[in-house]
Order: sequence, then C-alpha cells, then structure tokens
Amino acid sequence: MSCTLQTISENYMFITDEFDNLWRRMSRQFIDIEDIFEDLKESSNLQTFGPYYYGYTMTMGSDGKPIVKEFGNVKPNLLPSSDIREPFVDVLVDDKEKVLKLVAEMPGVEKKDIKIVVEGRTVNLDAEHDQKKYHAKVPIRHKVDEDSVKAIYANGILEVSFRLKEEDKPKGRTVEVE
Repeated sequence: MSCTLQTISENYMFITDEFDNLWRRMSRQFIDIEDIFEDLKESSNLQTFGPYYYGYTMTMGSDGKPIVKEFGNVKPNLLPSSDIREPFVDVLVDDKEKVLKLVAEMPGVEKKDIKIVVEGRTVNLDAEHDQKKYHAKVPIRHKVDEDSVKAIYANGILEVSFRLKEEDKPKGRTVEVE
C-alpha cells in the first residue's frame, strides 16, 4: 500500500512540475509581450495611436478661488490637425422656383480664390487665401441642369444655384405572356 501511495505521490509531483514548467513558459511569453508594448508606448509618436482626449476640470479651492487642472493623454498642440477647413454648407431646394441652392460659409477668402467643380451629382468647393483653406464635397440628391449653374460670393457667403431638371420617368414595357 505504501508503494502505491509513493507512486501516486511521485506522479503528482511529476504532473505538478510539468504544469509549473508549462505555466512559466506561457508567462514568459506574456511578459515579453508586455515589454514590447511598453517599448512601443515609450518610443511611439502620439499622433499614430489613439483615442485622444484632452480637457479641463474646475473646482473651487478652500479660499473660494477656482482651481483649473488639465487632463488627458495629449496636449492641444500635439493633436493631429489639418490646415484645410470644411465650410458649413446648406442645401436648399425651392420646388416652386425649381431651383437648388448651396450656401457655404467661407469667410476670409476672395471670389478669385474660389474654385467650384461640378462632377455628376457632386459639387467640389475649394478656396485658399493666405492662411484660410476650405474644401467640401457636397452630394446633390436632385437632378440639376449643370449648364445653369451660377455662383455669387459676398461677405464670406458663397451661393451656388442650379435649375432643377425633371426626374427621368422610368421607361417600361408590357410583356404579354404566351
């Protein structure tokens, strides 16, 4: 009987040692991965990874003065930015006058700086003057007469208008069953 208990004990120790070895090998892999991520985090440029967040908290101190603290994983000057702005654009349809108008806010440019390209059912608006750059791709959901386009720019507001065309009526035919 003692021989059997000793065999069981030896087998248990063998199995325990094998699990310990297996666990150590697996743990080493996780430690290596953690080291890789730490190295990557330390050496990486913040602009390639996200999400980004930044803000302020404000509390009142015991003396009644506000205390402002910054929080987040980036500072405002490290956030990715673009020189090109997308202007606010409204699409207005006047069914009575049969006119479609695009109204875009583009302050700080002159009319000679504005480029308008109509491609199918998309209008590309571009403008650049000194530090001001604008770009917008505006989809048009109505059928318009591209030859009727007119543009007016005054006081930072661009207005592009088109005459509406009648939608093509689907052509069909009746098929007789034989």
